[in-house]
Amino acid sequence: MRTLRKAVRLPRRRRGVDLSHPARSPLGSAVVNCVVYRDGKRQEGEWAAGDAIERVREDKGGGGFVWIGLHEPGQEEFAGIAELFGLHPLAVEDAVDAHQRPKVERYDETLFTVFKTVRYVEHTELTATSEVIDTGELMVFIGADFVVTVRHGNHGSLGPVREWLEAAPEQLAKGPVAVLHAIADHVVDDYLAVTCAIQDDIDNVETDVFARRRGGADTSRIYQLKRELLELKRAVAPLDRPLRALATQSLPGADPDIRAYFRDVGHQLERVSEQICGFDELLNSILQANLAQITVAQNEDMRRISAWVAIIAVPTMVCGAYGMNFRDMPGKDWAYGYPLVMALTAAACFVVHRGFRRNGWL
Repeated sequence: MRTLRKAVRLPRRRRGVDLSHPARSPLGSAVVNCVVYRDGKRQEGEWAAGDAIERVREDKGGGGFVWIGLHEPGQEEFAGIAELFGLHPLAVEDAVDAHQRPKVERYDETLFTVFKTVRYVEHTELTATSEVIDTGELMVFIGADFVVTVRHGNHGSLGPVREWLEAAPEQLAKGPVAVLHAIADHVVDDYLAVTCAIQDDIDNVETDVFARRRGGADTSRIYQLKRELLELKRAVAPLDRPLRALATQSLPGADPDIRAYFRDVGHQLERVSEQICGFDELLNSILQANLAQITVAQNEDMRRISAWVAIIAVPTMVCGAYGMNFRDMPGKDWAYGYPLVMALTAAACFVVHRGFRRNGWL
């Protein structure tokens, strides 16, 4: 099984060409691409959705399917696609409105899956208002002879997925479920890439917290990073149950061996979830350490203030005593009385200052 998995993943090469960019599609603002596949090979030509599915269903030999990609379609734009492929109204509503949790639902012979896509937002320096994680949504409808993908957000392009699937025709020949596996694998790989990038931010914050210079890391930066990590967790954690369902349940028109591939994706998702939990615990520790350091710094400041107040109290007490204008004051009528009192006061201040220095208060 491991050899088989490697055979599937080896052809994967994420080149820079983005097949999903609207400028590459002559099919309109919502329909990004419409492609017909037969025996794992892409059929030449530009297809309208109706012509594509008619071509596939006219082929008596079977083995073909249509893959239609859409980006943020409106209700009217998606209505024709939904009617053409017989999509369930509830799933259609979810696909158009978005804001769904990751899930997998079966409507007769159609499987509807929702993924949360994530993207790491590059920044030169993490601040209290930095956006670290950008999320989107990806809905996938699969049937016996079609795949319909609906993407929401400005990232999560499926162009690279199309490219490496077309470079592995033996996998693409497995049909729409193989496309669903490739999309799930692509989404989870993006999770891994984002967690690796967040690791760098956490390392930088940790370094700032334990730096010897005063101030360390700003608490608001740590809190902001925790908020962004929570957003990533909300995208990743709910996907565990859908992947388990895809790995254990029978799928419409799918080779039973494909479930092993979903198990592999599930293992990768577990790794991401463990990293996120570890990051969250580490940030809690960093936040507590930062707060402890702030408390220690405040205590040190209070000790310094108290020490200087004690030192200043010595001349204040002497000057206060001599300022009461009593007639009989020690040294009042002596020529060296004033210099002697000042010298004794300075000596007392010096002794008190040295004592505080020795005890670490100054």
